[in-house]
Amino acid sequence: MSVLITDIGELFTNDHSLGIRHDMAVVAEDGLIAWIGPASSAPAADTVLNADGAAVLPGFVDSHAHLIFAGDRAPEFAARMAGESYTGGGIRTTVGATRAASDDELRRNARRLVGEALRQGTTTIEIKSGYGLNVADEARSLRIAAEFTSETTFLGAHVVPAEYRDDPWAYVALVTGPMLNAARPYARWIDVFCERGAFDADQARTVLAAGQAAGLGLRVHGNQLGPGPGVALAVEMGAASVDHCTHLTGDDVDALASTVIDCMCHCDGASGTVATLLPGAEFSTRSPYPDARRLLGAGVTVALATDCNPGSSYTSSMPFCIALAVRDMGLTPSEAVTAATAGGAHALRRTDIGRISVGARADLIVLDAPSHLHLAYRPGVPLIRTVLHDGVPQ
Repeated sequence: MSVLITDIGELFTNDHSLGIRHDMAVVAEDGLIAWIGPASSAPAADTVLNADGAAVLPGFVDSHAHLIFAGDRAPEFAARMAGESYTGGGIRTTVGATRAASDDELRRNARRLVGEALRQGTTTIEIKSGYGLNVADEARSLRIAAEFTSETTFLGAHVVPAEYRDDPWAYVALVTGPMLNAARPYARWIDVFCERGAFDADQARTVLAAGQAAGLGLRVHGNQLGPGPGVALAVEMGAASVDHCTHLTGDDVDALASTVIDCMCHCDGASGTVATLLPGAEFSTRSPYPDARRLLGAGVTVALATDCNPGSSYTSSMPFCIALAVRDMGLTPSEAVTAATAGGAHALRRTDIGRISVGARADLIVLDAPSHLHLAYRPGVPLIRTVLHDGVPQ
């Protein structure tokens, strides 16, 4: 089946040969983009979707989310708003609730959040484990995550659970041995929280090396709570992304810039180790926002993601993160949209998403607005009129 989207007022493509175009049309066929051109020259299709002059963008690519959990941590949020600092310690609260939940409870919650994200324009989402922290619960978390996305990440090294508090290296041995073996059939990536109160550089390197040997791609949580070794480790290990990047030194920025390579897909930008920024976490923890302008100025590839989780960023809204990035992180509206689409695709090492060009997946969003500028200009307003996933209106 084919779908013609016509009367597009503004087409935001992330394709270097097209850029932002006006008065355009797009044809999707069999889940892929088959044709792009002036609306006046559009071919026939089985179905016609009239954008009525609205903007059309690639679907958002949320490359960092924690959706397999039970319960919430609203009291913790309220305490932070009253002045308590965020230390990451509340993760263990979610671990207890998740271990006690049934498969169906975890699945229903994940389905709710994936649907919530889709309605807000997210057509590709990465889902991490990390709230089981034992062999059985990490494996089932990833098994459930794989029902919703192919972008699954093993995060057994989220924090050290209470039962291993006095022997963190014994927990690292569990993560890199039996837990990794159980998780491997359901995971594409491995991640580690390299931060004070979680895993130091040597422990994190051990986790990443084991995952790499098992054939998993590498991701790192780093430099969220303060300066630390996360960025340097991610660069050393060739990780696809290092996420948070709230506290960066000049050496960290230089290290990320040193990884940049020419983009091999049909969209603008570079890749290397992507700096994935998570402004929802800064919003929810009252932490300083990352300096995205500094990163882009150094040539680093930047992605935006929600970090959707029950403790430090309980949002599934990529438009909200775009608005924060423009208001508080130094990005222009077009840079923020690119980071939320092509940037996320780079972070997931994908060339088939995050752009509108012939041959890419037909993941598109139609705004209820004439321009992408409105995503930051009208924060909090539901501006996603229509979402197409694999060419099918949702």
